[in-house]
Amino acid sequence: MSFRLVLIAIIAFVAYTFGAKAGHGRYKQIAGYAGSFWNDPQVKKARKSAKKNVATARKAAIKKAKKASR
Repeated sequence: MSFRLVLIAIIAFVAYTFGAKAGHGRYKQIAGYAGSFWNDPQVKKARKSAKKNVATARKAAIKKAKKASR
């Protein structure tokens, strides 16, 4: 192996190691924000409403498809 290749591999390893350590903290921070957003009462209410709307639209689409196939 050439010296350049070994040097590049060592630099890449060091950069990856330091980046992974720094990235883990940021990951925890983002995961915390996402968790607090997902569990927010207003978001829970919006998800429940969206599920209800999807179920209603699905039923209407099935009914319309059955009428169209006749």
